[in-house]
Amino acid sequence: MQQVTSPPAEVFDSARFLHAIAALQPKVAVFDCDGTLWPGDAGVGFMRWSMSCGLLSRDASNWLDDRYRAYLRGEVSELAICSEMVQVYRGLREQELRRAVGEFFERTVRPQIFPEMFRLCESLVRDGVELWAVSSTNRWMVEHAAAEFGIPADRVLAASVRVDNGVATDVLTDAPTDEGKAIALRRMGVTHPDAVFGNSIHDAAMLLMARQAFPVNPTPALLEFSASHGWPVFHPQPANH
Repeated sequence: MQQVTSPPAEVFDSARFLHAIAALQPKVAVFDCDGTLWPGDAGVGFMRWSMSCGLLSRDASNWLDDRYRAYLRGEVSELAICSEMVQVYRGLREQELRRAVGEFFERTVRPQIFPEMFRLCESLVRDGVELWAVSSTNRWMVEHAAAEFGIPADRVLAASVRVDNGVATDVLTDAPTDEGKAIALRRMGVTHPDAVFGNSIHDAAMLLMARQAFPVNPTPALLEFSASHGWPVFHPQPANH
């Protein structure tokens, strides 16, 4: 039997992308972060930076490097590695971690922010739209980055651990990825967001919650998923284009 494939996903240019969002008149918009608001994975970048600058001990660095290599081989699940990449900072003072993510963000992430996505968030904030950030990257990074986009800390859902007396523990409190992203939103009362923006198949569950899904900078798996659901996709211009 011949396999039936979906036609390629429609591609929005910037004008049509912005028009579609404006026509939707959203009240609540949800954003993934890594790959959606900027290219690459800030969580992985911060992990490697933590190792190279000595924020993590050599033993912790070697353990996490082994785990991440196993993840790339398909031997560790997405949920497990997202959890372990925040749990590994146990024993460090949260103040130190926030200072470190701030330095990393300024050096590495800020220069790569997609200008069109930054301006979109600015516009939505001006219009009074309630913005949420949902990410499997550590909460310290996501809170710092989200603030740049006008998203307050109480509307950030990210990989996090319990903090006792200002010190990070390894007691996981959340690691939203895949269906966990949708679960985290529902837990906060966000059950039917108007617009959801994501770049990866791990955002699929929360994209399906939206009145309108907006795949941005999609990975091959999400591009195929978008085509099967009739979702137009958007490829933002890189910074300094």
